Amino acid sequence: MNLITVNEAKCIKCELCIKECPVAFLKMGSHGPEEIENNHCISCGHCTAICPNSAIDNKKSPLEDQIDLKDFTKLSEKQAEYFLRSRRSIRNYKTEPVSREKLTKLIDIARLAPTASNSQGISFIVVQNKQLLEQALEMTIQIIENSPLRHLVEEAIKSYREDGYDSVFRGAPNLIIATSDKNFSNGRNNAISCLTYLELFAPSLGLGSCWAGIFEHCIAIEDSPLLKLFNIPKDKKVVGAVMVGYPKYSYNRLVDRNPLDATFIE
Repeated sequence: MNLITVNEAKCIKCELCIKECPVAFLKMGSHGPEEIENNHCISCGHCTAICPNSAIDNKKSPLEDQIDLKDFTKLSEKQAEYFLRSRRSIRNYKTEPVSREKLTKLIDIARLAPTASNSQGISFIVVQNKQLLEQALEMTIQIIENSPLRHLVEEAIKSYREDGYDSVFRGAPNLIIATSDKNFSNGRNNAISCLTYLELFAPSLGLGSCWAGIFEHCIAIEDSPLLKLFNIPKDKKVVGAVMVGYPKYSYNRLVDRNPLDATFIE
């Protein structure tokens, strides 16, 4: 199947699309860029995105679906720094549920994250059912109560059993679970990238998020009852999970981290 279409009247044969292609899918022909037989396009869209004259189109990354950046104003260095640093793990949430519209915006941004060789392969389960989350909380506590790692989360178990405090989902009204095919080797890494995009975008919607690490550990156990609770197909595996909701409190300052530890080799 031919993927590439070239408008010869617009093509100036600058070869930018060829030089930028990460998998050497293109070569220069007599009439412009051509596909190299038996090479594999990974649908990254570099060729169509970089063309100065919109002369090349690709069925896997159609030109008509791309957004023109000519009027895009980039963040300043300081704005970008503050944007990235202002993201925080939110562990106290309002009871107000998040609309499906906002949740859809979150996962739609997540799917656009960079992945290994543009392999993508991440699907999302968005949990809005509060009763289901309460069931998952109880199951998770039961699992860690009988786990060799119990000593690491003893306080979480105690606070839940004695005071009903939720140390697993922190009272968040929503949970987003990332899954991939069981035999997909890039599942975990790709999910980290996708959910990081989600977390960075969340504050722009007035939302907060936090990785649900205890839950992730428990649902990853072989034959975990949590897999059945969330109807995870047999051919799928959970590769990430974050809780989402409206933050109960706001932060007024950016917090520093450990001092930079870097080595430059020249």
